[in-house]
Order: sequence, then C-alpha cells, then structure tokens
Amino acid sequence: MDPQPDFLPIPGEAVTLAPGLRRILAPNPSPMTYRGTNTYLLGEREIAVIDPGPDSAPHLEAILAAVAPDARISHILVTHAHLDHSPLARPLSERTGAPVYGFGPATAGRSDVMIRLAADGLTGGGEGVDSAFEPDETLNDGAELTGKGWTLTALHTPGHMANHLAFAWGDALFTGDLVMGWASSLVSPPDGDLTDFMRSLRSLQKRPWATFHPGHGAPVSDPQQRLEELITHRLSREAAILAALQDGPATAADLAARIYTDTPPALLPAAERNVFSHLIDLVTKNAARAVEDLSISARFSAV
Repeated sequence: MDPQPDFLPIPGEAVTLAPGLRRILAPNPSPMTYRGTNTYLLGEREIAVIDPGPDSAPHLEAILAAVAPDARISHILVTHAHLDHSPLARPLSERTGAPVYGFGPATAGRSDVMIRLAADGLTGGGEGVDSAFEPDETLNDGAELTGKGWTLTALHTPGHMANHLAFAWGDALFTGDLVMGWASSLVSPPDGDLTDFMRSLRSLQKRPWATFHPGHGAPVSDPQQRLEELITHRLSREAAILAALQDGPATAADLAARIYTDTPPALLPAAERNVFSHLIDLVTKNAARAVEDLSISARFSAV
C-alpha cells in the first residue's frame, strides 16, 4: 500500500513549497528512498542547497537550471553522509564554488559502542555510506548560517546516522532522514544508533514546529503528532522484542522474522538491523544482555 499516493512530484522539476523555498526530486526511487531524495533550494539570490542528493548528472543539471541568472548557490548543506544524500555535494561545489557544510565525515559522532562494533567489522545495512564525504566547513549543534533573506540553525540529530544534522528555518525544520511521514527511519548499526535516535526525537518535541521537510516524501504538517507516532512505534517494537525474549535467547535475525511478519523478504535484512539497534539499546539500559560478545549474530536474552 502506497503511504502517500498523492505525493507524485516529477524528478528534476523545481516545485515551490513556500516563499523562498523550492524542492527538486532526485531520480533515485527505491524501497529505501521512496519517490527519491528531496533536494531543497532555500533563498532567491543567495541559495542554500540542502541535500544535493545522489551522484546523478541529470539531477546536478536540474539543480543548476533552477538557479536564476541573477542568483547563485552560496551554501551546500548535507544532513548526513548516505549515498542518496551527499555524493552530489562535491560536483555541485566544483560547478558553483559554494562550500559544503556538514557535521563531519561519515563516522563523525559515533558512540563508543558503535565505534567498537565498526572496529570488529560490522558494516553495511541501509542506503549505503558515502565514505568519501568530507565537508569544507563543519557545523556543530546550534551553528547558524545566513544568506540573503534566510537564516538556518544546524541541529545535531544523530540516530539514523551519527553525523546527521537537521536545519531549522524559523518554525520549519529540514529533517533529513530522522523524521519522515511515509515511513519510520532505518536505524542500522554502526551508522545508526537507536539510543541517539530516541534522544533526538524527544529533543525535537521541545519546540513548536509548524512543518517538517523530510529527505524523502511529502512535508509533515503535524510535526508533534508525527514525533509522538515515531516514539510510540519504537517503544512498541521494544516491547515486542522483550516479550519475544521471554521465550528464550534469540538472535536479531530470529526476532526480526518473528516480529516483522508483514515485511517483504527482501526487506528483512533491514528489519534485522533495526532489531539489532533495539537490542543494543536494551543492553545499554540493562534490560537485555548479549549471551555472546555483542555482535549482529549474537544471541540475546532477557535480564
């Protein structure tokens, strides 16, 4: 079932969402990216491009074609270093001279447990990591960027990825892949961290947002409701995992097959990563334990 059947933008076409804000859909639809990646153009004379998108020559030309002769791209902002969001940043910078801004490279912001898992060889899972990403300028939580007619505030919102940023524009927020309306975000260790993810969602609840502009799918018109839905969804998954562990030790793959009963087989590996992220969080909270050393293949038991 299509979660947003009325969201049918044409790839490459610049659509006005609000005064001074346009969206261009990248031509990269998939089960992970939905219709494709949303690239946002903020401003009229000095333009900030938010999430330039995948390595796509047609998308690069679409972005450049949307810039009026008396305007220029002054900033290139990347929410996170996944292959559907960041690779076009460098080619766009080379064509325009605009610097690339981000939290840091793909591994920036990882927790100690994720650093250990990566050192033990855990990789992959999800949209694919842009390991070559390196911003020209790093942005810490609360950093401000200003162009003619606009101001953005960077918010470090790890969870979907450790180097994930959201960008506040007044009471609107460009949420990247942290919050989307069409699906919940994939949290795939070691890049994703559920403990951070829940903390980021709860942090966003503290502000009266009017609109979320996500990395994929349509704008979210009721941000507080969506945040509550996502938190409730994750808590229900946690409860299901804890209930399943009452039957005895199990791996993340075992639990995913038992819990994600409506998920197509092709997406079960992603579901396994989501379950693993919950298990890591539960171990951190002393609500579950790894029978063997913590790993994607380990068995877990209730405490």
